[in-house]
Amino acid sequence: MPRRPIGVFDSGVGGLSVLRALRTELPHEDFVYLADSGFAPYGERDEAFVVERARRITHHLLHAEQPPIQALVIACNTATAAAIHLLRQELPGLPIVGVEPALKPAVASSRTQRIGVMATRGTLASAKFKTLLARLEGQAEFVCQPCDGLADAIEHADTSKIIALCSIYTRAIGQFGFKEGEVDTLVLGCTHYPFASATLRDLLPAGVQLIDNGAPVARQTRRVLPDPASGQHTGQIKLLSTGDPALLAQAAERWLGLQAPVQALPG
Repeated sequence: MPRRPIGVFDSGVGGLSVLRALRTELPHEDFVYLADSGFAPYGERDEAFVVERARRITHHLLHAEQPPIQALVIACNTATAAAIHLLRQELPGLPIVGVEPALKPAVASSRTQRIGVMATRGTLASAKFKTLLARLEGQAEFVCQPCDGLADAIEHADTSKIIALCSIYTRAIGQFGFKEGEVDTLVLGCTHYPFASATLRDLLPAGVQLIDNGAPVARQTRRVLPDPASGQHTGQIKLLSTGDPALLAQAAERWLGLQAPVQALPG
């Protein structure tokens, strides 16, 4: 009987940053990655819409894919905030790992204790994010910046728009540097944003830390698997998209060095 894969989904191609970390942590596991690009971006949608999409995708990965998934990684901050608690209630036997902006690691590594957070409007407005922020009250000052349009620009590999938006949003956060009152750490609170890291590094002073959540999510996924794969088998990856398959194929090759066909799914 073939080993069951780990399901990973995002509103688009951004979750490939998490898949990259998962492949490093769990090289012998098979993965099925679903980009819900036909309904992106999630960060500018209402919560009910995101919950409905998360339920539909999870149902597909559990019932339409063969073999069905053994665990689920929600590689999207907005979908995690909106839907992970509901999915865990509805599917108590399925290990589900979500993502959240890496505020705690940022607090641990910041010296000025002034931290920028780039995220979607949906993530910043969520109860889950507000709870996370409240837990860290007094430990650091967070400057939270909604980044409308940035995930979509990354989704479509629109380089000029990525540069323009990153410039606008980093300026809005304020002064970066290593003196008192300056931002020395920037949290990338959307799984798309690590793919703009090179642009951000060009805009910011050398030494400013960029923190994303790929590696912690991969480690947590290993912890929740009842029997992580080992041995000689090299994990395989299946790619699915509800949008333009070419976008996901190009992104997978560009960012993961992965050449694989993409199966188009109806919404």
